Amino acid sequence: MMRIFLFLATNAAILVVISVLFNVLGLSGTLDAQGIDLNLNALLIMSAIIGVTGSVVSLAMSKWSAKSAMGVHVIEHPQNQTEQWLVNIVAKQAKQAGIGMPEVGIFQAPDANAFATGMNRNNALVAVSTGLLQSMNADEVEAVVGHEISHVANGDMVTMALMQGVVNTFVYFFATVIGHVVDRVVFKTERGYGPAYYITQMVAQIALGILASMLVMWFSRYREFRADAGGANLAGREKMIGALRALQRSHEPEDLPGQLAAFGINGGGMSRLFMSHPPLAERIAALQSAR
Repeated sequence: MMRIFLFLATNAAILVVISVLFNVLGLSGTLDAQGIDLNLNALLIMSAIIGVTGSVVSLAMSKWSAKSAMGVHVIEHPQNQTEQWLVNIVAKQAKQAGIGMPEVGIFQAPDANAFATGMNRNNALVAVSTGLLQSMNADEVEAVVGHEISHVANGDMVTMALMQGVVNTFVYFFATVIGHVVDRVVFKTERGYGPAYYITQMVAQIALGILASMLVMWFSRYREFRADAGGANLAGREKMIGALRALQRSHEPEDLPGQLAAFGINGGGMSRLFMSHPPLAERIAALQSAR
């Protein structure tokens, strides 16, 4: 409940900040002087609704979409020793982390990968790939599970949704303002919206979205370091380092869709600013230097 309140309160704060910014800088008066009949208060509210709704819906559907997209087999009654061991490890670490027992699942994939998702830290899903179970030893798998349990305990899914909602609010708001300015000032549209508004707003949303994604990816990298530290606390630092080194030895897995990529490593060729995960060497070095 506190995380949901924080989500709503943060977006409400964004509305206030933007409103104050426009008043202090006199931007509202400037727009009016240019004949740009833009209701900023209404736009702020609409931007928040648009920005937050997608993130909230995505978060609420995260477990269902994860199971569907990844073909996760949820272990309700362990059918073999491996499944029983995995359930026991998750239960043990969930208790250590002070969260409710997550659902435990396995999905078919040749790469070593795992993820955690869910709207509630006491009703989450932790899933690992068949490739991970086959390529890593028990200690390494235990560390990976600890990493995912830490994501849940840290509330990372909710926090990422919160940040994405805030970013979406900023992007839609300023893209709409830019579209109005170009349409009214440059193309002199007096009534309704001309083609310039729609084209400019769309281009602005794309451009601002790319810039904003840098902030989201920065936080994603930050939370990976925190989850590594949490995994080290739950399973042991050497086990966590061993798991990361095992990933170094294997080829980098393909991206998981959306917010499901919790332990996966994004492929190369991308700028560091757009990386959702820090380089493995940096993650290992961070653990080695931790006291």
